[in-house]
Amino acid sequence: MKQPVKTLDNAESGEIELDDSIFGLDVRADILHRMVRWQLAKRRQGSHKTKTMGEVRGTTKKPFRQKGTGRARQGSSRAPQFRGGGTVFGPVVRSHEIDLPKKVRRLALKHALSAKAADGSLLVLDRAASDTHKTKVLAAQLATLGITSALVVDGALDEAFQRAARNLPKIDVLPEVGINVYDILRRDTLVLTRDAVDKLEARLR
Repeated sequence: MKQPVKTLDNAESGEIELDDSIFGLDVRADILHRMVRWQLAKRRQGSHKTKTMGEVRGTTKKPFRQKGTGRARQGSSRAPQFRGGGTVFGPVVRSHEIDLPKKVRRLALKHALSAKAADGSLLVLDRAASDTHKTKVLAAQLATLGITSALVVDGALDEAFQRAARNLPKIDVLPEVGINVYDILRRDTLVLTRDAVDKLEARLR
């Protein structure tokens, strides 16, 4: 499929041929959903913890004798019904990761790219480089392209461009090796450079 290429100043810069096996798939929402769940579960810290009855501080002595007091029998003052006692079935330190085959992860990235191409939300730039690190200049250039929320992906990041975009809300800049399904879907527009397209196609073909 043909895709027009633009410059940061919204000028035409020729066309690029996109691989249909990567950018032209029939989008499957189920695969994208599985991938987003995998990503969000993987980044959870899982360090939450409450103390159980065996971990709270306190004596192991029986609070009072078994019979004759008229009270309910108790075996420990560290039981959950007492103030300062342990928690029953509380959270423990664990990993929240779920399994997802590598082939499915690669396929999910292809479907995310295809989804943006199908929606007309894919923009290919000649290069994502700026002469200045001023945010105001880059904001004006993106405005001419009609971009308010975007993920910009380049093969090798330009430092000035990266610094200029750092203070723009809803504008994310990533190298090609860091492209992922969640970041693609959470922004309205996907902006790829020629270099990024070449490297993505070489990796996913």
